[in-house]
Amino acid sequence: MIFTIAGKELRALFTSPLAWLVLTVVQVILGYGFLKRLDDFLQIQSQLAQLASPPGVTELVAAPTYATAAAVLLFAVPLLAMRMIAEERRNQTMSLLLSAPISMTEIIIGKFTGLMAFLILIILLVLAMPLTLTGATSLDIGLLATLTLALLLLTASFAAVSLYASSLTAQPMAAALLSFGLLLAMLFMGETAGDSLRARGWPIPAAFAQVFSPLRNFEPLGKGMLDSYAIACPLLLAAVFLILAIRRLDGRRLRG
Repeated sequence: MIFTIAGKELRALFTSPLAWLVLTVVQVILGYGFLKRLDDFLQIQSQLAQLASPPGVTELVAAPTYATAAAVLLFAVPLLAMRMIAEERRNQTMSLLLSAPISMTEIIIGKFTGLMAFLILIILLVLAMPLTLTGATSLDIGLLATLTLALLLLTASFAAVSLYASSLTAQPMAAALLSFGLLLAMLFMGETAGDSLRARGWPIPAAFAQVFSPLRNFEPLGKGMLDSYAIACPLLLAAVFLILAIRRLDGRRLRG
């Protein structure tokens, strides 16, 4: 049933003009940024050759492109997720799902899976940009792999938060604004809280606060370091908000 719901959501995204508009805008922004950084790299390539251990195209072109993709997805994911539950509530179709012989867990995981399938397409298109340079230069495959993993985990946490926000309201635009606000609050407050707690000598609360700081967890993987805690944090963050969304729908089913 999870894959049935996921397939339905994925088809709905591919037939939505908004999803295609978001996909187009994201690719235009990232494509322009990638080509601009590649042009800058080519201009300084002769100077880099004089260094003993010069950075390559992966560090100077691919890594900044992935960082830009992380910032762009902060805006794109709430727009893609805002209709998943909010619009069903607005159109009175959510009651059909709530009355069906399926669990709330299956509904939320199915919608999350469908959304992630669409977002993975965006990530693969980001990955395809540096891969087009394979025949012309040598790429740092390890760094490229950790960058892709970092973007995937970051996107999953964004998707879970946005799906939860969509369960809180019947207005899709309000859901988008709410999820964007939650993500911004976590980006700024999570990192500030973590630094403040470390300065006070409280490492355990600081480690917990890092769960709610998506960009802090993106950084080590973005530098090529396979940090297990940086991998666990976005997974835990996604799990927390998916559970909250499940509890939200369970509450609606109990209230009728």
